Amino acid sequence: MSKEEEAAIIERAKAGDKQAIKVLVDEYAPVIFRFSYNICRNQDKAEHATQETFLSILKKLNQFDNRSKFSTWLYTIVSNHCLMLARSEKTRRHQSIDDDEGSVPEIPVEHWEHDPEVSMERADLKEHLDEAIDKLAPEYKVIFVLRDIEGLSTEEVSNITNLSVPAVKSRLHRARSFLRNELAPIFSEHTHD
Repeated sequence: MSKEEEAAIIERAKAGDKQAIKVLVDEYAPVIFRFSYNICRNQDKAEHATQETFLSILKKLNQFDNRSKFSTWLYTIVSNHCLMLARSEKTRRHQSIDDDEGSVPEIPVEHWEHDPEVSMERADLKEHLDEAIDKLAPEYKVIFVLRDIEGLSTEEVSNITNLSVPAVKSRLHRARSFLRNELAPIFSEHTHD
């Protein structure tokens, strides 16, 4: 939908129009669920985060002032829910990311994305990538998913996470380096087959 159509629907939703609320849910639930799943790596938790996000959205809709994009506002809310959920899991242990970047070569960009029609080899690499992403601490995972999976700009990620642009770039660099280190043996394996 266009920005004008979206703005009109949001205004109707603010006034309590149930049909307008349904339109927003239908439009954004898949986006929020996909993002939540990429952070939580668990369907039940992703569904829970999606529901919680929409409850928050409906409660806070009057606070949305059209100065930012609606999708940016949604990402802010869902990011907060996912981070709270991750931090409440006391038993989970994520690997820390320090300044030791290592000397692992760049992974070609096509390996960051998953195409459903890929070969078994690509599917295998996707599985390893998913496992590596799951090891990231939540604060790094959110940045990586927003920037490299959702494709948002550094400035958008900065607004969503309330971090400075240099802080976003630093966390993203560390997340990518960590993932390269995790995946380097896998790529080496596939290269020598």
